[in-house]
Amino acid sequence: MAGAADWITLAEARDMLAAVNVHFTTATIGSWARTGRLQSIKLGGRRYVRRGEIRALVAAPRRVPVDALQPSLFEDMRD
Repeated sequence: MAGAADWITLAEARDMLAAVNVHFTTATIGSWARTGRLQSIKLGGRRYVRRGEIRALVAAPRRVPVDALQPSLFEDMRD
C-alpha cells in the first residue's frame, strides 16, 4: 500500500532526475502530471507525483534474450 512518502513534489522529482543526469524543469514535470502522463495529486495548491513513476523514467532498459523472441516478429525483414 502506498504511503505519504510515495508522493513527492515536482521539485523533488526534478532533483531525482537531475541526480542521474536527466534534466527536466518542474514546469515540464507538472505538465506531464496535469495531462495524465504521470499520476499526481494536488493538495494545498501543490502538485505531487509518485516517486516510483519518476524512478521508472530512468530505469535501465530490460534485455530480452534473442531466443525468447518470436521469429514471426522479424518476417518483414527477410529478403
